[in-house]
Amino acid sequence: MLKELIDKYYRERQKDREQTHFYITDAGKCPRAVFFKFKKAFKEEMEPRVLRLFDYGDQIHQFILKPLFSMGTVRSSEISIPPQQIISGRADAVVSFGNELYVLDIKSMNSMVFQNLERPKEEHLYQVQLYLHFFEIKRGLLLYVNKDTLDLKEFIFEYDALLAKKLLLDFYNLKTKIDSNIIPSRLDSWPEGWQCKYCQFKEICKIAESGEMNWDEFKNKIKSEPAADAINDAKV
Repeated sequence: MLKELIDKYYRERQKDREQTHFYITDAGKCPRAVFFKFKKAFKEEMEPRVLRLFDYGDQIHQFILKPLFSMGTVRSSEISIPPQQIISGRADAVVSFGNELYVLDIKSMNSMVFQNLERPKEEHLYQVQLYLHFFEIKRGLLLYVNKDTLDLKEFIFEYDALLAKKLLLDFYNLKTKIDSNIIPSRLDSWPEGWQCKYCQFKEICKIAESGEMNWDEFKNKIKSEPAADAINDAKV
């Protein structure tokens, strides 16, 4: 009884919202997946269990920030970047050690991933580099939390202006494709890459060509594709 009610709550939270700008968390993600998200393409629903894990991760963030607040280390939390034309984002916190400011981003993961973590994940590094760029802060700090044991690993790094500018250029190039209805190419790691394996758009990505193609032509292809009956019944 309660399980059904809770699952319903999380399923209803998955309803598509119109996306008109990028989020900093889109940095490092598959451009094709981000394109499909903008176009509200057919996607697999996430299980309520997975969405509960996301909520649990948010609670872990607050748990980790609590002692930092009590020690006066947190200068600000849940801080949004200055208004931008095509991108928005909100960092977990800005913290200080002595006279030095750091952008702090907290990530939680299971024990298996945590134990094998020897360096920051690339997509997480990209996100913090953009925060550093917009906040004009020179150092970033990624704090990883083991969801199962609450062990911690931290990585400190410097602002990389060239990397930040490249990431912003990638966003502008992708925005051009979105506005022009040009589906980006698949990732070179398709279909074995981790992004591909867990992608909500993997079914329609399989139907699309490997290279760039026109979005309207692709929608017509789906309508005439016998193997895409389930997708034809959904909104593309």
